[in-house]
Amino acid sequence: KRKKKHYFLRFIVLVAFATGMYFFFTSSLFDIQKITVENNRYYTEEQVISLAGAKTGRNLFETSLSQMKEQLLADPYIKNVKLKRRLPAEVVIIVEERKEDAAVPYGSSYIIIDKEGMVLRKTDREPVLTLLLGMTIENMEPGTPLAVEENAALTDTLKLLDEVKKHELFFKKIQISDIMVKAYIYDQLVCEGTPEDIMGNMASLQEVLYDLYTKGIERGVIK
Repeated sequence: KRKKKHYFLRFIVLVAFATGMYFFFTSSLFDIQKITVENNRYYTEEQVISLAGAKTGRNLFETSLSQMKEQLLADPYIKNVKLKRRLPAEVVIIVEERKEDAAVPYGSSYIIIDKEGMVLRKTDREPVLTLLLGMTIENMEPGTPLAVEENAALTDTLKLLDEVKKHELFFKKIQISDIMVKAYIYDQLVCEGTPEDIMGNMASLQEVLYDLYTKGIERGVIK
């Protein structure tokens, strides 16, 4: 009987403690008062908060961070996200956004993709990005990889673009084919070769372009 009373007393204390903790953590002390967004570039802080469905006034511990993460990752521009609770009343959203790297013309529109070929959006306005020409589009759904018949050529060209950025160069457009690419520095100044050849001679290309620039030459073919 004494043992039963002892266990019952411990049970009552445990229930009382758990109840007290529940009311403590669900009190207004932990109502969200601040939502902080970090590392955003493309979206504004307000847009990220809206995409996450985060709101002040809700209890910090009753708010589902996993649901916020799921909603954010549903957007094509959000590559990764971390969320954390900061006591007593703050939610921190750390996003990793995809960057616009190239555009593929599609009729009178443009398909914007990142360096991995992920489709970010479709726009009717020509962007200030390298245009990738000569491909047959099979799928362009935002949030999915761009699917084209020339998939291997697209992969190689995206690697080339990434290397070009590292060397602080810019191609206005790239005409893709199975044999080689034509990378346009100006409308009449073209660099021809395979993506591998161009990437392997990037330092030389920089020297040639600088020499042409100092001489005012804006037309010709660099092989």
